Amino acid sequence: MVLAVRLDSLRTDRLVMRRWQHADREPFAALNADPHTMRFFPGTLDRAASDAIVDRIEERLEAQGFGMWALEIASTGQFIGFTGLNPLPGGMPGGGGTEVGWRLARTAWHHGYATEAARAAVDVAFGVLEMAEVYSITAVLNEPSLAVMRRLGFTEFARWDDPRIPEDNPLRPRVTFRLGRGQPGPPHRSPVSWENLVPGETP
Repeated sequence: MVLAVRLDSLRTDRLVMRRWQHADREPFAALNADPHTMRFFPGTLDRAASDAIVDRIEERLEAQGFGMWALEIASTGQFIGFTGLNPLPGGMPGGGGTEVGWRLARTAWHHGYATEAARAAVDVAFGVLEMAEVYSITAVLNEPSLAVMRRLGFTEFARWDDPRIPEDNPLRPRVTFRLGRGQPGPPHRSPVSWENLVPGETP
């Protein structure tokens, strides 16, 4: 799916979701190198791997007009991670659909930022893209992310094992949560404004 316009910047009560900047790469690499932040992922990432993620995200944002936006605190301009929408590959529950995902630096935890930004991403999925459903996936052990999914109104869809992770690794069991358009969600929502709509190119 490609938008006729690109959603280059979204604004919630406390956050800005925007295109990536060169200055984001260093703090994003630090986030990805932190073992505690990455404890529910197969491993940490070095700078090259972290930069490669930024490159892929930016390419997708440019091509389709939405994706995984860089996330900053509106009042300070501090980069704290990313949140947004990402296509899911086939071969897993929810495959071929769209994932709502997030990854935040440890300093940004316990402030409700992940929920606020993910809710804005859901609003884009249903209100702008008119998707029928979205998914979110994590390790079964990742209770913090599971709590965010439940606060957003997602419900468990399927449990499965990730074949890319060794059988004896406790992160191998995964869970997919699903949220349908029109499905009841939490009553309190953070308003979203579209700050920068620019003409896009349709392939």
